Amino acid sequence: MIDRRTFIKTSSLLAAGMAVPASFAAPRTAGGSRAAANDTVGVALIGCNSMGWSNLRDFLLHKDVRCLALCDVDSNVLRSRAAELEEKYDMKADTYGDYRSVLDRKDVDVVIIGTPDHWHCLQMADACRAGKDVYVEKPAANSIAECDAMVAAAKRYNRIVQVGQHQRSGNHWQDMVEYVRSGKLGTVSRVHVWANFDYAVLPPPVPDAAVPDGVDFDSWLGPAPKRAFNPQCYHWLWRMHWNYGGGLITDWGVHLMDMGLWAMNVTGMPLQVQATGSNYAYPNGAHETFDTMAVTYRFKDFIMTWENNPAGTLFGKNYGVLFRGTNGTLVADRADWEVFPEGERISVIKVTANEKAHKNHVANFLECVKTHNPNTACTIENGALCAKYAHIGNIGARLGGAALVYDDHAKKFNISAADKFITPVYRAPWTFPQG
Repeated sequence: MIDRRTFIKTSSLLAAGMAVPASFAAPRTAGGSRAAANDTVGVALIGCNSMGWSNLRDFLLHKDVRCLALCDVDSNVLRSRAAELEEKYDMKADTYGDYRSVLDRKDVDVVIIGTPDHWHCLQMADACRAGKDVYVEKPAANSIAECDAMVAAAKRYNRIVQVGQHQRSGNHWQDMVEYVRSGKLGTVSRVHVWANFDYAVLPPPVPDAAVPDGVDFDSWLGPAPKRAFNPQCYHWLWRMHWNYGGGLITDWGVHLMDMGLWAMNVTGMPLQVQATGSNYAYPNGAHETFDTMAVTYRFKDFIMTWENNPAGTLFGKNYGVLFRGTNGTLVADRADWEVFPEGERISVIKVTANEKAHKNHVANFLECVKTHNPNTACTIENGALCAKYAHIGNIGARLGGAALVYDDHAKKFNISAADKFITPVYRAPWTFPQG
């Protein structure tokens, strides 16, 4: 076993054309710098639970960052986070229930969006129009059309956007991409991505209930269809319902498929996608998204497959990405990556992670904000690409295994029944953002 430092000493420079974090690239200005390097960055957090709060904590590791505002539709969460911010960071932020009031503030430079997936697009587009730079959680959006709208908003308003696919900022992942692109694995004909977690399944349905005190559930629903409150569709559990999330493939899938696409230098749509899935393991569960799923993405020179189950391991890992080449197989997760040779064609190698990818990701974004460099470690274009892969997989499975071809220019599928999943219908008074 070797660590990353040893690997770097014995490896070549990054492969030509490989994307690198902006912190290692020459800044490209677009409209000039927002501020000098030592200026304070005013940050607001929209969605203060779970990853939203985790993101803010890594922002606050930087002494030039001040949290000015917290926004959440749950006043209980909002009150708790405001108290924690003051106690642990000596910062007193203003609190809001409506994100639009946050965007009206001229002293807010950056908005962190940590809301459920169905809110990402509208909040990001509104933030860009208000002149804010945006760190948005993954997946970029909850539909294909919303992904496109987010790309258009960033371009139209000339804003800096980072998608929270933080593996892009993990040094051992960068080393893995370099190794795959070096050709040492030989011809790579198969990429396999998997995530086997039982958290994506729910127990049998429970009755609807009264909205908890302090929760503005209508605002939580936002552009999604009107419905009664149900505890299995709230907080973290929303991810297993189609109107708000896409299950494991949009949660872990965008992280892991991103590594496969990055290493194979893919920047567009696959030639064809075929998916099957259902709730085979827990057929009585309340989850709408699939507990068991398999997707095949076909390209000119290789195939990439996605798999999720409630349990199971491959090479001792319950999630990861695998590259099968003629000289050997590379298997990676967030802890390490390892090469298993075919015979003696290449050497055994294992590189362990020794960097904090998420902290690197935040640092990269803040540097790009200060220099107005759009080349963040995970641009909105890349985040949208990976989210589209996940959504097409879900669409194929929801259609019962149809072989789909998505035309990313015409914005339609080869099968008209799939087109209804491209663009969500926003509930009034919310309107779908226009480019």
